Amino acid sequence: MLEKTFERIMYASRWLLAPIYIGLSIGLLLLAIKFFQEVFHIFPHVLDTKETDLVLFILSMVDIALVGGLIVMVMFSGYENFVSQLNIDENAEKLSWLGKLDSGSLKQKVAASIVAISSIHLLQKFMNISSEQLLEKNDFQETQLMWYVIIHLTFVLSALGMAWVDKINRS
Repeated sequence: MLEKTFERIMYASRWLLAPIYIGLSIGLLLLAIKFFQEVFHIFPHVLDTKETDLVLFILSMVDIALVGGLIVMVMFSGYENFVSQLNIDENAEKLSWLGKLDSGSLKQKVAASIVAISSIHLLQKFMNISSEQLLEKNDFQETQLMWYVIIHLTFVLSALGMAWVDKINRS
């Protein structure tokens, strides 16, 4: 009797995750607001903007889009994997991957998204270096860039390691 009650309580506690996924949707809304704030900010100055600055701006927009996609993927897949199946009308539009991502494949997709986001940040850091800065010796900047590369490579190796472990577990 006690065991059955404990198991029911433990199983019902999965619903504690539901508000977290609602919070992620609020985070997605905030990200969309920031995206359009930046678009409206640069739009009047687009003809005055240097090409490098425009490329950096577009990279930051791609970065925001990747983070948004990551939020949607974690929100829906996490909800379906850990809380409850989504009940979507048959006539409604449905994402093709819904119900197909288990926690292992979700981890791989999250890791790949983090690597992509990290790649964009790293590219932005390198593009922000002007030719004058390349000529002058700046140990702080070199050290900072070195750490950005190390962190990015750590993300890459972690993603590869998780994919390898997942492949071994599926064999």
